[in-house]
Amino acid sequence: MDKFKTAKQSRISITELMLPSHSNFGGKVHGGHILNLMDQIAFACASKHSRKYCVTASVNKVDFLNPIEVGELITLKASVNYTGRTSMVIGVRVESENITTGKKKHCNSSYFTMVAKDSDGRSTPVPGLIIEDEQGVRRFARSIQRKKQAMSRSTQFDSSQFKIHDHIKDLDQENVKIDLDPA
Repeated sequence: MDKFKTAKQSRISITELMLPSHSNFGGKVHGGHILNLMDQIAFACASKHSRKYCVTASVNKVDFLNPIEVGELITLKASVNYTGRTSMVIGVRVESENITTGKKKHCNSSYFTMVAKDSDGRSTPVPGLIIEDEQGVRRFARSIQRKKQAMSRSTQFDSSQFKIHDHIKDLDQENVKIDLDPA
């Protein structure tokens, strides 16, 4: 196993035509289909980097920015943004292209945390990342920040540590009615 690899060595891109069978009831391409493709390309990129079978541990924030029409081409691009000991953060970008006009739209970007597994299903070390440019440093640093934010979210709202008085005031301007049992 290589001790370190560049993001270029495992970068992957696929393009696929969106068919009527991919559409939802509104006539647009179903978000679940796009998520499935994103997970597949994240798996391929992580497996290519680690040379191991990889599983999805988490997906960070999925925003659907623009609808994808039936008949458009979508291109998914995946790259390793971060490497831990056994995990990798794979950045995935989705763009659609109208084949008659050539107009392209950024439809989605997300970050998949993938974990490498050995033949017994245990987490196994992955090669580190060789960063070759400023964008690589930005992506790696941003992944560290997202990791810290996720840890903070998971502990701050853990039921054993949650303090209602710290958060109840945040609900004042929301579309909610508080009707707590006095017991």
